[in-house]
Amino acid sequence: MTVSATDIQNASERLEGHIIRTPFVPAPALSGLLGCDIRLKLENLQHTSSFKARGAFIAMQALSDEARRRGVITMSAGNHAQAVAYHARQMGIPAVIVMPAQTPFAKVSRTRAHGAEVVLEGRNLNECEGLVSRMMMSW
Repeated sequence: MTVSATDIQNASERLEGHIIRTPFVPAPALSGLLGCDIRLKLENLQHTSSFKARGAFIAMQALSDEARRRGVITMSAGNHAQAVAYHARQMGIPAVIVMPAQTPFAKVSRTRAHGAEVVLEGRNLNECEGLVSRMMMSW
């Protein structure tokens, strides 16, 4: 997939008002170590504490009306799950997130708090994939 500067500009415009415009802050120790000006983008300040909110919003915003009514199913061990759950709630889209059974309780709890149905399955994402496929067939 090729992403152009125009694609980035369009995504930026669609994101306006749906995510937090996070700051860049100087990183003097890292800058000194590397001999250049390093700045950090504080995506941990997003509603879901991660940059994943950007991709989740763009993907869900592109859904057809029919797909929005059906809802979304995804699998994630944490940050993507929270981003999908957050934006699904904001957009009125039902969301089911399949997470490994060993996902930390805090990530499961935050995903549920954003309004998604969480299904715990398997030990890792590979073991979640079969359930997601079966769920999508009946979706």
